[in-house]
Order: sequence, then structure tokens, then C-alpha cells
Amino acid sequence: MNNTAEQFIASNKENLQALEGAATQAYAGVEKLVELNMAASKAALGESFSHLQAVMGVKTAPDLLALQSAFFKPVAEKSAAYFQHVQAIATDSGAGFTKTVEAKVAEAKKAFDSAVENLEKNAPAGTETAVAAFKSALSAGQKAVDSAQASAKKAVEAAQTNFATVSKQAVDAAKKATKAA
Repeated sequence: MNNTAEQFIASNKENLQALEGAATQAYAGVEKLVELNMAASKAALGESFSHLQAVMGVKTAPDLLALQSAFFKPVAEKSAAYFQHVQAIATDSGAGFTKTVEAKVAEAKKAFDSAVENLEKNAPAGTETAVAAFKSALSAGQKAVDSAQASAKKAVEAAQTNFATVSKQAVDAAKKATKAA
């Protein structure tokens, strides 16, 4: 029985370490997004002031139209590039997180199964019915967790597909806007 308790404690420690690793990965993804947003904001601010200074120096309406057109061409391209960076960060972060969680869930399941097997072997005589009911409940719980994991994985894949589609549409729109200008 003591061995079972030690297995549960060890499993909980491993799960806590896995959670810490997953949180660190998630934080790294958020950090990349913040860095991207800061760089994009800084660049946009600098470009806006430069453009305003150029607008202040314009003498004719045709020059103003040409200046505006020249300003908006790279803005569309930069917006498309920004969305591609966001998509890459989201995809990388999601893939790493999913891989880590799946590996830890498999390890935890294996350790838990081993602990249950050990509990079953060391159960006192006459408790076979209770142990069988306990195992049945655990099996049902694990099936529910597996089902929830499969659903979550499908949802993440659908979200990534939708994000990729929207990003591609933004890139295509930016290219069309650039060609039209």
C-alpha cells in the first residue's frame, strides 16, 4: 500500500513539473506575440510620423495622391506579413503545448495504471467487488478524459485551419490591394 502512495506522489510531482513546463511554453508564446506587437507598433509609429512630415511638404493634389498611394502599398504588405507571423507563433506554441501535454498524459496514465494494478494485487481478501467497481469507475473516467482530449485536439486543429485560412485571405487581399494601387 505504501508503494501505491509513493507512486501517486511521484506521479503528482511529475504532473506538476509538466504543468510548469506547459505554462512556460505558453508564456514564451505570449512573449513572442508581445515582442511582435511592440516591434509592429514601433515601426508603424515611426512610419506614420515620417508620412505626416512628407504630407506637410506636399504642394499639389496629384503629389498628395501619389504619396498616399505609396504609403498604403507597404502597409498592406506589412499587415499580411504580421498575420503570417502571428499564425506562425500560434501554430508553434500550440504544437509544442499539445505535444508536451500528450506525452505527460500518456506517462501519467501509465503510472496510474501501474498504481491501480499494485492496489489490486495488495487488496485485502473479500474486497474484490469493491476493487472491480473502482477499476470500472476509473476505466469510465479514463474513457471520458480520452474523449475530451480527442475533442479538444479536433477543436485546436479546426481553429488553426480557420486561422490559416483567414491569414491566407488577408495576404491575398493585401496582394490584390498592392496590385490595384
